This record gives sequence, C-alpha cells and structure tokens, in this order.
Amino acid sequence: MYGYVRPPLDMLPAEEVERFRRIYCGLCHALGRRYGPEARFILNYDFTFLAIILSEREARNVDRARCLVSPFRKREFQPSGAALELAADESVILAYWQLRDGVEDHDWFHGLKYRAVSKILEPAYCKAAAFRPAFDEKTRCQLEQLQRLEKDRSPSIDRAADAFAVLLAAAAQEVGDPLQRRVLEQMLYHLGRWVYLVDAADDLKRDIRSGNYNPVALRFGLAEGVWTADARREFAATLDHSIHMMATAFELWDFGVWTPLLECTLYTGLFQVGKAVLDGEFQAAGRGRIRQNHKNEEETT
Repeated sequence: MYGYVRPPLDMLPAEEVERFRRIYCGLCHALGRRYGPEARFILNYDFTFLAIILSEREARNVDRARCLVSPFRKREFQPSGAALELAADESVILAYWQLRDGVEDHDWFHGLKYRAVSKILEPAYCKAAAFRPAFDEKTRCQLEQLQRLEKDRSPSIDRAADAFAVLLAAAAQEVGDPLQRRVLEQMLYHLGRWVYLVDAADDLKRDIRSGNYNPVALRFGLAEGVWTADARREFAATLDHSIHMMATAFELWDFGVWTPLLECTLYTGLFQVGKAVLDGEFQAAGRGRIRQNHKNEEETT
C-alpha cells in the first residue's frame, strides 16, 4: 500500500495522537519480531489503519521498549495480539506483491530497486504466505487481473479499481464475527478502490512521461497530465463516493476506543489527502512524522 490513509494528527487531541503512535509502534514491533528488522521498513500509515480496524474495541495494557527510533528512552507501544499479528502478516504479503508489481511495471533498469527490495523481503513473504495462504492467493490473483487490464490498456477506472478493492477486502476474511467481517469487507473494499484511484492520480504525470499504464489518464483523455475542470470534478466525485461508502459501513459497527481516530481519518483525513493529490501538493510522509515526534520527545527529556 501507499501511505495515503492517514489521520490528520494536528486536529486530534493529544491522547488520540498517542493512541495512534502506540499502535503504529506496536505494528512495527510485530513486524520486527515475526519477520526480522528488515520488515520494519514496510511500515506506513495504510498498514496502521489496517491494524486499527482489525483491533479489539477495548484498550489493552501497553508495553515499553527501546528501538532504533528511540534508542535512549523506552517508548510505550501496543503489545502484539491476534489483530496485530494478522495486520503484520497481511502487510508483508501486500508489500511484497506491490514490489513485484513494480518489477512488472518497469523496464529492467528502472525495475532494479523493486527487484532488489523484493528479494530482501522474500523470506518474510514466504513465511507470511504460509501463515495466510488464502489472502496470499487472493492478492496474487487480483494483481494478475490488474496486469491483464494494464496489458490491454483498459480505460475503465472501475474495472482497475475493483481489482484492487477486492484484494484489500480479502484482508478481513479471517475475522470471526460475521457482522464485523461484513462491515470490514465493505470498508476495505471501498478503501481499496479509493487508494487505487488516488495513487493513479498521484502518478498521473510520471506515468504519462514514462508510458506506464494509468487508467485515469486514459479514462479522461489527459494526454498531458493536466486536469480539465470537468475531469477533475467528475474524478473528485468518484473519490468522495468511495469515502461515503466507507463511512456508511463504518457506522454499522462499534470500534470502541478507535472510533475517534477512525472518524477523523474517514471524515477529514481522506478528503484532505484526495484534495492534496489533485492539487499536486501531496507528499508521502511515511514514517517521517512519527520519527520526528520521537526525536522531539528525546530532545526534551
């Protein structure tokens, strides 16, 4: 995944920012413990969102530990449990296949970095695939479908986005409660659709320069990578529809202590990111914001 699903941390009270930081760090610890230190580098906001919606409703006791980001002071983090282990396993599978997709999308030279990183992650992927074979198979099949659409240069944004949406919805297939599973499948389906389209819009000019497949460019005839007013309005409405569908599913389940974080992400954060992408102002923050928070805290202690 791509780092687009982020809560607006500057709008949240301090306790919610800390709750987010703890589960972000908890997922990082889970990745490191299950797959080694190299797996920690796939961590991003999107995978943290996945961990949040899979988590139990009630707050759990926290653990404390030092890490590379905070080597001098022990930091609180969400201890690993079934939800974080599931999120870690699925994150590794998604990251690996995303890298392999990058290999397929580029020529030999430009695909070197994807090939190299995928080889580093491959042992972790093999282990995760053994833990979650059904999710791995669904991910592989859906990406193969995407590759067929790319080869055909399909101008249908719906078919391309649906392929990724079905993939992400499968991340809820191991949830035991049938109602919760249905809610999460709907949330993740529409989130997957939104993420795919936002990523295509974010890559619009790069894909046009390189000749890579981009269904948004093909659908709206954006040969120069510049939005027309009508195309931007129609595309923004498509993005907003996916968010509204996510929100509709979200309201059907009690997410407990995670509700404020999820509300702020769904009702504010995604709209902010979508607008920033369309304005050409989006910058992938990745781990940087969390790392800077750690650094600032270390310097004040």
